[in-house]
Amino acid sequence: MFKESTQLKTKSTSIATKKLVLSALFIAFGVATSTLLVFPIGASKCAPVQHFINVCGAVILGPGYAVINAFLISLIRFIIGTGSLLAFPGSMLGAALAGILYMIFKKDMAAFIGEVAGTSLLGGICAYFVARLFLDNDTAALFTYVLPFFVSTIVGSIIAYIIIKQLRLMKVLKKDNFDIQ
Repeated sequence: MFKESTQLKTKSTSIATKKLVLSALFIAFGVATSTLLVFPIGASKCAPVQHFINVCGAVILGPGYAVINAFLISLIRFIIGTGSLLAFPGSMLGAALAGILYMIFKKDMAAFIGEVAGTSLLGGICAYFVARLFLDNDTAALFTYVLPFFVSTIVGSIIAYIIIKQLRLMKVLKKDNFDIQ
């Protein structure tokens, strides 16, 4: 009995370590590419890699890790000047909805839809309030950021969806949970 308990504990520790390492790699990749693959649309700095990471993180790591990754990438990008405050609501809501929908439906397309809807619609509307409160932008309308966020998220989400499908074909990802092999 002790041996089984130790094996289970070792396996769960191993999985947690893998998730933590992969999370750190996602964050590093998101920050490193923030100077290379960013394009401005209005006041927002669109980063398709962020959305790629959100979908991959939601599917591979789960919603908690995905949101934490989105927050840390946004924070580091903001600190080093490659991102804006508008990145927080879009990336975090997209990651959260992608993770939650994937957790409920167990379908990669659910994560894709969650990322696109969460970032563009929910994040875009929340960005309006961030712009009004913190950026002193009185000219922004309620849906000002929805289209720019949609353009950014659709590119990164499509790439993530394709890569996740390939990882499944290569049997790198399991089908039924957030566990990595």
